[in-house]
Amino acid sequence: MGIDKQGNNKDSFEPGLNIMGKVTVFSEGCRGHLGKEVIKKYKLDNNKSPQQYGIGFKEIWEIPEDQHDEGLVMHTAGWPLDNSTYGGSFCYHAEKNQVFIGYVIGLDYQNPYLSPYDEFQQFKTHPAISKILKNGKRISYGARALIEGGFQSLPTMHMPGALLIGCDAGTLNMPKIKGSHTAMKSGMIAAEVINEYIINNVSLSDYEIKFKQSWIYNELYKARNVKPSFQWSLIPAIIFTGIDQILFRGYLPFTLKHQHPDHESLIPAHKAKKIEYPKYDGKLTFDKTSSVYLTGTNHEADQPVHLKLKDPELPIKYTLNEYDEPSQRYCPAGVYEVDKTEQNNPKFIINAQNCIHCKTCDIKEPSQNINWVVPEGAGGPNYSNM
Repeated sequence: MGIDKQGNNKDSFEPGLNIMGKVTVFSEGCRGHLGKEVIKKYKLDNNKSPQQYGIGFKEIWEIPEDQHDEGLVMHTAGWPLDNSTYGGSFCYHAEKNQVFIGYVIGLDYQNPYLSPYDEFQQFKTHPAISKILKNGKRISYGARALIEGGFQSLPTMHMPGALLIGCDAGTLNMPKIKGSHTAMKSGMIAAEVINEYIINNVSLSDYEIKFKQSWIYNELYKARNVKPSFQWSLIPAIIFTGIDQILFRGYLPFTLKHQHPDHESLIPAHKAKKIEYPKYDGKLTFDKTSSVYLTGTNHEADQPVHLKLKDPELPIKYTLNEYDEPSQRYCPAGVYEVDKTEQNNPKFIINAQNCIHCKTCDIKEPSQNINWVVPEGAGGPNYSNM
């Protein structure tokens, strides 16, 4: 893949790319820039359910000692989301009077006026949560897309000269919101197969065999029906999940399918109900600018914009009219704006320096017009303790 020593183009994804290793392992995490390209190029997702994603938020708070209960774990589903939108929270009481609090929202939501960031901010105003955070101090903020398709969305994970592992492939256990352990195990399996490939000339397709023989396969198989059941709305999904996970321990004799990719789920703005979110109070809820500041995000001011539009005219000519340009709301960092200073000539603005590399725009944009590429240099968020 790339340019050979004589300067000839050899089926490259990008000019100048030159990969010389015997085996390349793609392990970029959720919605990897190269991972999505090789999946498309080699049709690795043929006959698979469409991949699913969520956007996850996390804040770290320091709270008064009398409000802290080290080791306490809380999970919720639903509010402030409506019953037709998948989402839920976590709240972990860690050491040193710190609380890790977060919210995950499925990117298959339908209302273009929904703002995942504001749903998370509103969640913190719930009495059960606000009493924990009262008189506390927010010290960190972050957001990242999560890959949630699970078992039925796993692509073929081998291709000529390469393997796809971890969240680049989709090994996250969605019900547990855990993927580090499965990603590490998939890497260990890859290492074993590459060793055999180099020494004994076995096929890289052996990776699929060893993967199916490992505990990852069984873990993802048992969790496979949880996420797709939420297409029935919150209450039926909770009832079904109880039956599936408790009574049958994940071994129901059928597998539910995901209906469509997340970017196809939005309904037109004229059919959607507008959502008015409360103003930020600066104590529990905060604007995007102050949140991005906590991420330590930095990009060189003169570097090329790394959020590429396939059609620069599309946001204003189509997406604004059809969906009221949802990037203004689904982006958790205020990257995208529509400047309506001139009413008859609105402009689509990309504040690329704010980007915290969550990949939500790459996933949710309804026309798939935004392509997130790796920024020039080492720019991006600089998370602390996240």
